[in-house]
Amino acid sequence: MAKLEKTWELRLYVAGKTPKSVAALKNLRKYCETHLKGMYRIEVIDLLEKPQLAEGDQIFAIPTLVRKVPEPIRKIIGDLSNEEKVLVGLNIRPVKV
Repeated sequence: MAKLEKTWELRLYVAGKTPKSVAALKNLRKYCETHLKGMYRIEVIDLLEKPQLAEGDQIFAIPTLVRKVPEPIRKIIGDLSNEEKVLVGLNIRPVKV
């Protein structure tokens, strides 16, 4: 019987192409490729284009990363430059290299 892999659903809220927003997406992609390869989906929501979406996830600062799946929902605010903090915040076990 095959092991059922869950797909991590991550939502990154940004406001345009600010340096912090660009850095957050770059860092998030790097961590996901390292620790969740093939098991994640990233949705980027630009609040300059869709400000009404901030209310659903109660976004008060940007950039903010929201882990939708697996539950419980978790949030991390900032440019995601501290890998250890992001992995702990998302409850991702680091891949041993």
